[in-house]
Amino acid sequence: MKERLRRRLRRFLGVDDFPYLRRRACMVTDYRELLRFFHWELEPILDDPAVYAYRTIEDLNQRRVHDAESLGAVVRNLRPSACLDIGTARGHSAALMALNAPQAAVYTVNIPPEEFAEGGVFTTMKLERAEIGVYYRGRGLTNITQIYANTATWTPDLGPLDVAYIDGSHDTWFVINDTLKVLPHLRPGAFILWHDFNPALVERHAWMRDVCLAIESLYARGTLHGPVLYLRDAWVGIYQVQAEDISPTPA
Repeated sequence: MKERLRRRLRRFLGVDDFPYLRRRACMVTDYRELLRFFHWELEPILDDPAVYAYRTIEDLNQRRVHDAESLGAVVRNLRPSACLDIGTARGHSAALMALNAPQAAVYTVNIPPEEFAEGGVFTTMKLERAEIGVYYRGRGLTNITQIYANTATWTPDLGPLDVAYIDGSHDTWFVINDTLKVLPHLRPGAFILWHDFNPALVERHAWMRDVCLAIESLYARGTLHGPVLYLRDAWVGIYQVQAEDISPTPA
């Protein structure tokens, strides 16, 4: 309630919480436009029935499909050697990455169930250990490595990465923390993607506001310099790492 009143007061006073995102965030009409922008040719492989499921009003306009197109297009066309997925859940995103980049090592991180209470407020679901990654294991995908860790205290020791998909806790602090921890492992030209990112929906979904505030903060502190793209009706921010991006120690 206090946070809602604070936001209303800031709007009443004309305070802009997202000055950097208003300049840096670019909506893309569909994934084909994304392919044209990056001069890519390969279509993403989308063979997971969950992508086409309609469960809640948030899935209108094929939102799940557009999310999968965002991640799948990046991973398939970048031809990565190593990918990181923060926030395994049942393993659908890890499977999508593994299928679109069968040559890559895919590392996927999920908070251990016994540490869930320390994982922030905006976490999607608490799963028993046997449920974590159950989808990709059921598909027999062998290029995925499961890691159990709370990213608040985890130190990545994975070597160079080409793609990092951040979809763990959606609290602002965690999104900043996770981004700063993976940036040192990403070369210029690599990609970071953040789930639950869409600047047009920050007043509708509190967790999405927290994610967008995190990206805003990363621009404000001089960590990020390039544009962040997102497909219309999708919830994924797409960022190509720039040579001038810096990665200070997480606060």
